[in-house]
Amino acid sequence: MTRKSLTSTAFAILSSVAVLTGCGDDAAEHGSHPATDGGSAPAATSPSVSTPVSGEHNEADIRFAQEMIPHHRQAVAMAALVPSHSTDPRVVDLAARIQQAQDPEIAAMTGWLEAWGAPVPEDSGHSGTDHGAMPGMMSTEQMAELEAAEGAEFDRMWLTMMIDHHEGAVQMARTELAEGTDPQARVTAQQIIDAQQSEIQEMRAMLES
Repeated sequence: MTRKSLTSTAFAILSSVAVLTGCGDDAAEHGSHPATDGGSAPAATSPSVSTPVSGEHNEADIRFAQEMIPHHRQAVAMAALVPSHSTDPRVVDLAARIQQAQDPEIAAMTGWLEAWGAPVPEDSGHSGTDHGAMPGMMSTEQMAELEAAEGAEFDRMWLTMMIDHHEGAVQMARTELAEGTDPQARVTAQQIIDAQQSEIQEMRAMLES
């Protein structure tokens, strides 16, 4: 092989090495910065807005949810009696609003307890026997009397009982505001106070009329 051929071969080898080295540097550079389609990658573990933040709840929050769930369930059961027992369209309308408001709150509080690893109260029907210590809960006997009533008698009994029931819920919600720490639970407690105090005034006006 001539000297000219050796020189050409060496130049070719050096050129190839330079190209490979450049590709390697380029790949390393891009490997440390993954492509994001022009934007930042979405967070994979963003909690939903309604999920309580782990670690911020305390025993008062757990107690609030565990007691308010059966309390709400009884209110929903009382409201469910209205269409077949009441003769007052105002009572029928209010009962429907109570169901629409409290069913989602039951679901939300159930979700909190599950997220906190706390027991969810079993649904034992509308009886207040197992929850007699909770303010405003109706006893089994009271619920039986309500179911047996009809027309105007039912309306008066239902409004009177529901006022007591709402006042109990307001009391429980105030305890949560005083003792609880979970932000979402406290927001719900304030919503319960605002909504049920307004409904108490509405029901008192119905009784007076």
